[in-house]
Amino acid sequence: MKYACLVYIDPATMGALTPEQGDKLRDDSIDYDWEVQRSGRLLMAQPLDSPQTAVTVRVRNGKASHTDGPFAETREFLGGFFLVEARDLNEVVRIAEQDPMAAMGSIEIRPFLEQTHGVTGASRPKPKDMA
Repeated sequence: MKYACLVYIDPATMGALTPEQGDKLRDDSIDYDWEVQRSGRLLMAQPLDSPQTAVTVRVRNGKASHTDGPFAETREFLGGFFLVEARDLNEVVRIAEQDPMAAMGSIEIRPFLEQTHGVTGASRPKPKDMA
């Protein structure tokens, strides 16, 4: 089963790190990503830029609006994500617990939905040029 692991960061905790601690955290995170990839479980991992660089898009009644910044003010912000394939939730929880970023905030785990067509019941097919 595939899972998205959403890494939320506490900016106060991150801001308290010395440059050396920040470098170590980054290096440890990269090393851990490689370890999970070597185990055959990591599908993708990527940090995100700060919420101040975000744009939120909404369409209401056919009219689009764009707002600079994140959708909501929170103590933690989405700082990155990684996608894994694991046997079950227990396995992905163990993977997330060992991630160095778990000490900087929290990691929310969500299983992927198997999306099927509402009328036909067929799984989402690949486009013909990708088959």
